[in-house]
Amino acid sequence: ALLGPGTGRWPGLNAWYLPLGEKGRVTGAACVQPALARDEDGRQHAQALCSLLAQAVWRLRLTASMLAAQGEAQQQQLQSTFLAAISHDLRTPLAAIVGAASSLQTQRDKLSPAEQDRLLGSIAGEASYLSAVTENTLQLVRLSSSAQELRRDWESMEEIVGAVLARVRQRDPGRRIRSRVPEGLPLVKADPVLLAQLLGNLLDNALKYSEGAIDLTVSAEGEELVVSVKDRGAGIPDAAQATIFEPYARGDQAGPRGAGLGLAVCRAIAQAHGGRLTLRRRQGGGSCFSLALPVEQQPSRGEGP
Repeated sequence: ALLGPGTGRWPGLNAWYLPLGEKGRVTGAACVQPALARDEDGRQHAQALCSLLAQAVWRLRLTASMLAAQGEAQQQQLQSTFLAAISHDLRTPLAAIVGAASSLQTQRDKLSPAEQDRLLGSIAGEASYLSAVTENTLQLVRLSSSAQELRRDWESMEEIVGAVLARVRQRDPGRRIRSRVPEGLPLVKADPVLLAQLLGNLLDNALKYSEGAIDLTVSAEGEELVVSVKDRGAGIPDAAQATIFEPYARGDQAGPRGAGLGLAVCRAIAQAHGGRLTLRRRQGGGSCFSLALPVEQQPSRGEGP
C-alpha cells in the first residue's frame, strides 16, 4: 500500500513510500522525497517508475534463478561423469591389476618366467592407464569449477614442449614424433603443468591412433602462439567432430581402449587459458589438433622464467 501525503494513509509523513511490485510479489519499497499532497501527477509518475523498477528487479531475480539452476545442472553432470569413470574406466583396470597380482601371489611357482613377465607387464600397463584416467577425471572436475583459478606465470613454450617430449618419447621407441620449435618465440602466461598435460594427451592420442610420423610444431601467428600436433591416422569422422571434445566421446569406438576424457580435459585447459583447441582433417589423411594461446604483453626484463 502507498503511504504518505495524498495517499490516504499516514498523510503526516514527509515522503511517499511506494511498493516495488504488486500484491503477492513485492520485492521492496521506494522512498520519494519531497512529497506534497497536492502533487498528484508527481505521485503517479513515481508509481510508474516504481512499477518499471519492480519489473527489472523481478527479471534480475529470474535470471539469477536460471543461472543457479544451470550451475546445479552442470554440477550434477560433472558428478555423473565422475561416477561413470569410477563404474567402468577405474574398476576395469583395478580388476585386471588385482587378478594379475593374485595369480603371481598364489601360482608363482607354477608360472613360467615368460608368463610372470606377462602378468607384471599387465599390472604396469593397467596401473599406467588407471593413473591417466584418474588424473584426467580429477582435472576435468577441477577446471569445470568456476571457483578454481589457475596459477599462471610467464613460461617458455620451448621448455614446456621439451619436457613433454622427454616423457612421451619413452613410449615412442620408433621415434615417430618430430618437433619443430623455432627460437625467439614469445612467452606465454600459463600453468606449465596443465599445458604439459594437454600436449601429452594430444601426443599420446596420436601415437595410439596413427601409424606414421607425428609432427609437433609451434609458431607465432599474429597475436597468438599456435601449437599443432599432426598425424597420418584414419582421421576423425565428420559425424564425430562436433562431439569429440565432449567427455566420454571417442572418434573411433572400435579402436584402442580410451576413457574419452583426454580431449575434454585438453579443451578445458585451453579455455582456462583464454585459448582454443581446434581440430581439422589433413589433406591426404590424418588429423591436426591446434592449440591457440593469446600472446599477452611481454614481461619486462627480469620477470620471465
